[in-house]
Amino acid sequence: MNATELRDKTPDQLRDELAALKKEAFNLRFQSATGAMENTARTRVVRRDIARVMTVLNEKAAAAAAE
Repeated sequence: MNATELRDKTPDQLRDELAALKKEAFNLRFQSATGAMENTARTRVVRRDIARVMTVLNEKAAAAAAE
């Protein structure tokens, strides 16, 4: 997922994506704690995707406030 794809989405779609990513991050933390994690690199990817989504949401909010 890259920022260009995210900028094409509506804020509602971004919030849904953010919720899904946070749920996945929780599940990955749980797997890590129980020792059932298969792909440890996925945690980093999910954290960065969450940051990307939040950045785009904040950009859209700032643009809406400036108008």
